[in-house]
Amino acid sequence: MIRVLIAAASSVSRAGLEALLQTGPRSEPGIEIVGRASGLASLPALAEQLQPDVVVLDADGFDHLSLMSVFLDEDYSPEVAAVVLTENASPSWTADALRAGVRAILPRDLSAQELLAAVEAAAAGLVVLHPREVGAVVPAATAAFTRAETLVEPLTPREREVLQMLAAGLVNKEIAARLSISEHTVKFHVASILGKLGAATRTEAVSIGIRHGLILL
Repeated sequence: MIRVLIAAASSVSRAGLEALLQTGPRSEPGIEIVGRASGLASLPALAEQLQPDVVVLDADGFDHLSLMSVFLDEDYSPEVAAVVLTENASPSWTADALRAGVRAILPRDLSAQELLAAVEAAAAGLVVLHPREVGAVVPAATAAFTRAETLVEPLTPREREVLQMLAAGLVNKEIAARLSISEHTVKFHVASILGKLGAATRTEAVSIGIRHGLILL
């Protein structure tokens, strides 16, 4: 059973999403709607209270910067996968949202079958993108891999601190404790480091960091 929290500014949108999730061709008894949210401010607390597996969020009516602040909020559990429906996400926002832990970014006019598939994938820890959103992420990653010896973008001082701790073998929880930040923020920094270094894994990021002199041995 996948526990889902629906968030949308419009009551019509909330009802529409609930109908899609409950009447789609693959819904069966596998989706449980545990709550509905009409605003962003209460979302972290509501997610903490209801313990959903997935938040399905219609971004229409919400500012994208405000959305990002929710996913980076220390009170928002990184264990809650987010499926965001939006029509006008910029490439940079899409990349930042994925780094912040958003599991799916999809158009608002998707079918019930597509929404259910995205929810199931997000609950399983997978990332889902609509084909038109892939171009916002893949080119940068491709460039990073083909130019491994040239950093696409320099690491920030905090990212260098996190990279140094990765080299020491620390896990996210230990890094968060040492830097007095949330595990979710650590996850965001690690994703940013991987993207900037063109690394697929933490081990590869450490290896590249050593070659670039970013890690003190």
